[in-house]
Amino acid sequence: AAIRKDLWEEYPFDPALPGLEDIDWAKFWMEKGYKVVYEPQAGLYHIHEETWRQIKRRYYREAVAARWIGIKSKRHVILDLYSEMIYLAEDIVSSLFSGSNKLYRIHESVLFRFYKAYGNARGLLEKFSLQNPERRDALFFDRSCKAVVIEGVNKATFTEVPIPEIKPGDVLIRTAYVAICGTDLEILDGTLGYFESGMAKYPIIPGHEFSGTVVAVGNNVSDIKEGDSVVVECIQSCGNCPQCNKGNFIGCADRAEVGVLRRDGAYSEYVVTPAMFVHVLPDSIDLRSAALCEPIAVALKGFRRLGPYLNGSTQKTGKQRCAVVGAGPLGHLCALLLDNMGHEVTVFDRDERRLQYFQGSSIHVNNDLVNGLSGQELLVEVTGDPEALQSMLVNSDPGTTFLLLGLPYAQRSFSFESIVAYDKTVVGSVGSAREDFIEAIRLLPSLKMDHLIDHCFEPENFRDAWEKFRSHEILKGLLKFSDDRELK
Repeated sequence: AAIRKDLWEEYPFDPALPGLEDIDWAKFWMEKGYKVVYEPQAGLYHIHEETWRQIKRRYYREAVAARWIGIKSKRHVILDLYSEMIYLAEDIVSSLFSGSNKLYRIHESVLFRFYKAYGNARGLLEKFSLQNPERRDALFFDRSCKAVVIEGVNKATFTEVPIPEIKPGDVLIRTAYVAICGTDLEILDGTLGYFESGMAKYPIIPGHEFSGTVVAVGNNVSDIKEGDSVVVECIQSCGNCPQCNKGNFIGCADRAEVGVLRRDGAYSEYVVTPAMFVHVLPDSIDLRSAALCEPIAVALKGFRRLGPYLNGSTQKTGKQRCAVVGAGPLGHLCALLLDNMGHEVTVFDRDERRLQYFQGSSIHVNNDLVNGLSGQELLVEVTGDPEALQSMLVNSDPGTTFLLLGLPYAQRSFSFESIVAYDKTVVGSVGSAREDFIEAIRLLPSLKMDHLIDHCFEPENFRDAWEKFRSHEILKGLLKFSDDRELK
């Protein structure tokens, strides 16, 4: 639409109206002798992207506005209902002659016409409509989105949820891709320690490995803007307690973990997070591979904790023989990173399907953990299997360094003799920090991760994705909510 500036300045849109501000403006000037000219060649796609509840509320607000400005009254209800029935009949006939998805188109048409008619009739008939300020705000600002919600053990639904409030210091992110992680399934199964202990509670929206686009920023956010492509740190500590001041963010008693503890995750069209944990991506990185920044950062933090042990000692440098036990997603990434660093890497797993992903690469594979560890200087354990760990401790060479990334290892009786008597070093690591995300983003373009990102699912098909991931039919899976870069 184009309007004259002088008329606009004399009579702007009425902000008190709950809808139809443009109709009210046109009516005002038409009554003074002006004309509205319609140009049928000016094509327009009008996309609302509303839920059925929002459609009902929109037509309710517009009916109330039509009453207020005097273009409709209660006597129009019957005529409007009759018109909607005619329109519905036309919609159904059009759908029957459409090329495909006939039943879907009819179903959508019936629902749309019903909610439009219901909202319109209610707005025209209801007394004292929208005079309550709180109710008025609710009708305007009711924003919701679709999300996968784990409501309890083995109870998950794809449903409508409110978009969380953006507080000062927060950003609102439209999720692009969220990667499936074993932690998500542990939450579903109720076996994750946080949920077993009661530290974390249902319901929760899972998803801590994700990428997205910033669509809104709160007050006090200056270094992130709308349209930025981003990834987000999972562990979000308070930043002020003694543990945080020492850099031990996992030790923060008040920390949140996205999609796991105290903060909903990215199995959702939108997610809100403090800006201090957000990392802006360079244009050269695509959003699909960026969803794996979090597990890459987890591996990098573990390597960082090894310090000089990654090279055996402060005197020994260069290529090392490294073994990764467990060829799941995190083990796969650990192997890629160690190989990228120039080390000689062997991956152990009992599942031949997972070992086949390394065919054609410089990474070796082995399924004999008992006899295959000789000569390995660094062992990275990512399965969390206590039997695998026991075999590694017993069958490894003297002086071997262990990095434990798997969870949980369960309770069992254990002797430290094989560690102390043979100068072995054991280092544990969990989560990641800001510096690890920065390094993950830097390394991302150099990692060949096709096998980890080539299976994308629609969010409503999350159960199928979970089942394929759990059964090892796929190495990793992504739920695709959007991809703004792809649209560009």
